[in-house]
Amino acid sequence: MAEKTYIAAITEALDLALEKYDNTLIFGEDVGQNGGVFRATEGLQAKYGEERVFNTPLAESGIGGLAIGLATTGFRPIMEIQFYGFIFEVFDSVAGQLARNRFRFNNQRNFPVVVRTPYGGGTKTPEMHADNLEGLMAQTPGVRVVMPSNPADAKGLLLASIESNDPVVFLEHLRLYRSIKGEVPEGYYTTPLDKAAITREGKDVSIITYGGMVPMALKAAEELAKQGIDAEIVDLRTVSPLDIETIGQSVQKTGRVVVAQEAQRQSGIGAMVMSEIVERFALDLKAPIARVAAPDSIYPFAMAESDWMPKVDDIVEKAQEVVNYD
Repeated sequence: MAEKTYIAAITEALDLALEKYDNTLIFGEDVGQNGGVFRATEGLQAKYGEERVFNTPLAESGIGGLAIGLATTGFRPIMEIQFYGFIFEVFDSVAGQLARNRFRFNNQRNFPVVVRTPYGGGTKTPEMHADNLEGLMAQTPGVRVVMPSNPADAKGLLLASIESNDPVVFLEHLRLYRSIKGEVPEGYYTTPLDKAAITREGKDVSIITYGGMVPMALKAAEELAKQGIDAEIVDLRTVSPLDIETIGQSVQKTGRVVVAQEAQRQSGIGAMVMSEIVERFALDLKAPIARVAAPDSIYPFAMAESDWMPKVDDIVEKAQEVVNYD
């Protein structure tokens, strides 16, 4: 297996999908000759032509409407929203229309649309470029929300999302694009949707997280190991729907839980995980569940970002609390 960056794995997945499926199209702002703002689609227009990889006007609502129309006529659209903070402009197309169309058509049509978009902090972007808004889509039945944390999963989960006959919001943490590398299997493969992964086995505490927080959780586990605390890391990968079975198995194994997210505390994926654990596995808990999250405030300007975002030390501190609870 070759070692690739997170973004190189995404580009490779898009290339393989265009090669395999003639009805796959990629479109969005500057995705053509420029290859997108992060170069995720670099070289694809030159390889597959302007009819299959093309630019759109700077109008997210138009991108969503185009995807809906293409899906109803047999295409598998891959639409790019340049930053997840711009999702408000296309929210009706995704949550109000795509999510409901299988029901509206009485299961007679598929709506295989992938919404690719970067999210997340750590790179000091301008306002509305780093927001963690996965909770908005996670509350929308009919839409999967997928958030890979490493290059191998980024490729496999993206190909699985493109194969899906239902809409998928595929969120790519922009800090991970070029900051991490990992071994990525060659050729075409898929990673199962709706299935969490145990990225580190442990027996003392379960750290349940996803996306850009997974590398932080792994670093926290290394620090905890120096203190004799053996942490298990659960990478949700798909945050809607949740893989309750894998979560439950980890909770039953360790009895102690830390839920970590980069997003604000209120109404987040972490809150959903915590409520499911309490409802289903409360008797397996040996301590109250701890949570790591950003403050309940608007995402700050770049100069305050480092103070605002959750850190490795926050995860370590919460893990120590639940392990030492009596």
